[in-house]
Amino acid sequence: MPLAPARQPIGVFDSGIGGLSVLAALQARLPHERYVYLADSAHAPYGERGDAFVSARTLAIGQWLRHVHGIKALVVACNTATAAAVEALRRALPDLPVVGLEPALKPASALTRTGHVGVLATRGTVESARFARLRDAQGARVRFSVQACDGLAQAIEESAAGPAAARAAQDARVRELCARYTAALGEFGAGDGQIDTLVLGCTHYVFASTLLRDLVGPQVRLVDTGDAVARQTQRLLAGRQALAPSCATGAVPAHSSDLLCTTGYPAALQAAAERWLGPASGRAVPTVQV
Repeated sequence: MPLAPARQPIGVFDSGIGGLSVLAALQARLPHERYVYLADSAHAPYGERGDAFVSARTLAIGQWLRHVHGIKALVVACNTATAAAVEALRRALPDLPVVGLEPALKPASALTRTGHVGVLATRGTVESARFARLRDAQGARVRFSVQACDGLAQAIEESAAGPAAARAAQDARVRELCARYTAALGEFGAGDGQIDTLVLGCTHYVFASTLLRDLVGPQVRLVDTGDAVARQTQRLLAGRQALAPSCATGAVPAHSSDLLCTTGYPAALQAAAERWLGPASGRAVPTVQV
């Protein structure tokens, strides 16, 4: 017998581990929900693939999460997949609430005091028509310096796997790429014409935020979309009366019923979950065919 809507899980997916940053925001805002997270690691990185490929993967994953796991909402925790396929996904699954991601240009425009905003994102995102429309919608008041960060999402992905000693080389690669791409954007600071707000336009980049903070300085605001996505998911489910009932005690669950799965090797996702979601997330991660 199908679960009642309030007890159905929320589906979340990304090309890899980056969407765990969105899952963490969802767990913080909606702690009594159950989640099914899919990392499409066998086909990562999306940001350096073509739109047709990303769209096909997004539709296949949306259908799989709906039909295999009976999800009540789908969070596309990937800027590239949102840009390439969110409209097609909504047409294919018209009765399923779908929440997409887009770089936080609008919030950044409201936050900047110098009028200069930096954007780090994948090539697939910054070259998309959706990104161009989003940037143009902010008007001429704000200047955007945009940098496509080839290889950064993959380096962050690889830095999550394996023991600490084995991660050292990949962590160094992440540092090198972050330094290169922030330098390419221009001068950071609170002075006239300087970049005072930095948009993290890929969910992976949130996991490099401490390093990015060190590179750009304490006066620069870092903006991502995790909490905004969680709020939108909450609004959509509340409108459908499909939010999970809260525990009577008000205690925050340990998310022991959440499912993490991958189309690739499970070690990276398992290690990343333990590293960034906490030891309670370190359960077995199955490999699935989608």
